[in-house]
Amino acid sequence: MSRPNIILITADQWRGDCLGAVGHPTIRTPNLDALAADSVLFRNHYCTTAPCSPARASLYTGLYQMNHRVVQNGAPLADGLDTLAKAGRRAGYRPTLFGYTDTALDPRVLAPDDPALTTYENVLPGMDVRQLLLEDDKAWVSWLKKRGHDIETRFDAHTPPMEPGERVSMLPPCYGADETPTAFLLEKMEDWLDEQQGEDAPFFAHLSFIRPHPPFVVPEPYNSMYDGSLDSEGDDSEGDDLEVDGAGHNSTPGFARHASPTAEAASHPFAELMMAHNRLSSFLTYDEEGNPNPDGLVRDLSAHDVSRIRALYYGMISEVDAAIGRLIASLKARGLWENTVFIFTSDHAEMMGDHWQLGKGGFHAQSYHIPLMIRTPDGGRGETVSAFTSSADIFPTLLEIFGEEATNALDGTSLMEHVCGNPVSGWRDAAFYEFDFRAQRSTRADLKARLRQEECSLAVLRDETFHYVHIPGFAALLFDLQKDPRCLVNVAEEEAYLRTRLIYAEKLLDLRARHMDETLARYVMTPDGAIITD
Repeated sequence: MSRPNIILITADQWRGDCLGAVGHPTIRTPNLDALAADSVLFRNHYCTTAPCSPARASLYTGLYQMNHRVVQNGAPLADGLDTLAKAGRRAGYRPTLFGYTDTALDPRVLAPDDPALTTYENVLPGMDVRQLLLEDDKAWVSWLKKRGHDIETRFDAHTPPMEPGERVSMLPPCYGADETPTAFLLEKMEDWLDEQQGEDAPFFAHLSFIRPHPPFVVPEPYNSMYDGSLDSEGDDSEGDDLEVDGAGHNSTPGFARHASPTAEAASHPFAELMMAHNRLSSFLTYDEEGNPNPDGLVRDLSAHDVSRIRALYYGMISEVDAAIGRLIASLKARGLWENTVFIFTSDHAEMMGDHWQLGKGGFHAQSYHIPLMIRTPDGGRGETVSAFTSSADIFPTLLEIFGEEATNALDGTSLMEHVCGNPVSGWRDAAFYEFDFRAQRSTRADLKARLRQEECSLAVLRDETFHYVHIPGFAALLFDLQKDPRCLVNVAEEEAYLRTRLIYAEKLLDLRARHMDETLARYVMTPDGAIITD
């Protein structure tokens, strides 16, 4: 087989349970469902950390946060680390970006007055840029203006007309379904694909969609595709009828949370910390009167408000699904599909009202369980993998496709044996992820007084039975997923669970020991030169 083309798609902030192919009862994703039937679907795929920059650092480097050390948006990625872009170039590809990578560059290799030092929205080194789309959406806004829209900023575009009596408007914005940021990037990708026709070298494109990342607004028909009323879905915060799949993921639309924000905050001090930093301005562009920059906390939204946000979020997912369908049809029409590796995933997930939060971060799985589908020319079709996989596995998988070796030790493992349907022995038996909360510490004098920055990193082990959380400076948490799939009852201090808590703490210590950086650790200098020990 000739070297394949490669397309890596990341859709920002997409929950792993939000696919028709995994049994979501509400969301309609026909194109990704069709892709699942033509690829390998990874059911228990988790990102290694959040938010965006740290999560993408793991995706691009194959490392856990404890090794790449991108601990927050704005923290730089060490220049010496290998990445999928650098390895792709070694393999003869020209990795080409459509969208963004949220990479802060290493200040040690830049001049003191380099403008790259003023932003974390730089490009992953080794990537060619065909179309950049940063958080300010300037390239997209300019494109909209050329299409006749009287707007100046992304806020003008993303603020819909207000609905009387509603805190959250579900009315469409000024742009149409063929004018979304997704459609903008897809148009640029189509132009680029035209240029690849007749080329001898295979291509490698990274298509980085911003949606379904907030602000939560979407044009027709997607704004009204899902019912935002409580009558249709209800608030499951107090009920016991929430269905879960085999791994404990939510599979119905109800909220997984305590009966009130007060009860949620009282459940653990770290829950209170996350809720206190979950501000509305990160998710909506308007307040109750339609003015920009809304004040207040997510916890103060009513269940009705969050249900409407959820309906918009679902609509944003369906909008991206339609674009992916158009891209796949275009690849097939060009005769490119059969020799293309097609990977669909996300950087991290979205709380979407669970535990009285929106966004990502903290210790709950809703922020970290993400989708993954991989289609290769010779891989499986319609297969589902239930093993726990990690976003750190994407780079090692691409390395195997490239036929390259990494220049430093990696934490992830290639998924190609899973993709090809081969038995895999000794695979990990749990999901592992981290969250660095120094950003939350920065505004809390009480935390600054008792925790150093380097102590602000929680770690989670989650398997089919238990969800264990270690947080420096806070009491540990343990949830029995067989009895409590929504993680509402912390049993860490219950006598019957003390041995289990100890077992999971030891498992976490073992994992950290196994994943200390081995890049040079196995080298020994001898009279005969440097050797690598077994």
